Amino acid sequence: MSVDFRCGYIALVGRPNVGKSTLLNRILGQKISITSRRPQTTRHQVLGIKTHAHAQLIYVDTPGIHGFSGRAMNRYMNRTASTVLQDVDVVVFLVEAMRWLPDDDLVLNKLADVGCPVILAVNKIDQLKDRDALLPDLQKLAARYPFDEIVPISASKGRNLAALEACIERRLPLAPASFPEDQVTDRSERFLVAELVREKLFRKLTRELPYGLTVEIESFRHEGRITHIHALIWVERQSQKNIVIGKQGAVLKEVGQQARRDIEAMIGSKVNLKLWVKVKEGWADDERSLRSLGYTLDKP
Repeated sequence: MSVDFRCGYIALVGRPNVGKSTLLNRILGQKISITSRRPQTTRHQVLGIKTHAHAQLIYVDTPGIHGFSGRAMNRYMNRTASTVLQDVDVVVFLVEAMRWLPDDDLVLNKLADVGCPVILAVNKIDQLKDRDALLPDLQKLAARYPFDEIVPISASKGRNLAALEACIERRLPLAPASFPEDQVTDRSERFLVAELVREKLFRKLTRELPYGLTVEIESFRHEGRITHIHALIWVERQSQKNIVIGKQGAVLKEVGQQARRDIEAMIGSKVNLKLWVKVKEGWADDERSLRSLGYTLDKP
């Protein structure tokens, strides 16, 4: 390890569905955070760790900061994202090119008391039809806040990410690595498996239903070359349970098959995945239920 080695925590913040998890997965070269087209897919704080010869960059993926706070789940996600801002060395604020929304203002307001460098990453530049409009948009963004740097990127295509990482790295403190060089996340296999199942549910189900469900791993054991996993899918109403199961179990079967393939690729063994759906009324609006299902505030 070099004498000028740098190590630090980087918060990825922004409104829902702006590309934070996609960016983290692309930087790491593997899936750590689940993604879907649904806003608020990310519910937990997840560390993604990238180590090379001169630095260890510890990214903190956070739930999207949003205005709706009517349910305990929404308040939990906003608290999780806001708490991270006070405990990192660099903040990367993701916005969407040419598309500033009210929730972006909410994030911007939370940056007022941040005592570390803030880098603005302007995402989805690959989707712009008029590239000439980007420069005026960047100038408008620069006037909103004294960002330390503004970097246009495409997280999905991997464009300009090396430049973003260089901007981050030179602002990290000189410090030894906090994690072993081969570690890529702080989360357990059980957590990642639950998230993969939830991802498949989010991608499969109707617009409203995903926010009323969560996944809990009931058992996880290795037997020889096979890993046996039993997962509970919690929903809030019986009608939701019927939708998740589907006609003759078709939805649950498809979700299970898709999740099993990803889990096998992640853990490197054959998987026997069993899914059950249970009802816990109002779990997403009950603080005690949230804690019992693993929704607790963790600091980096």
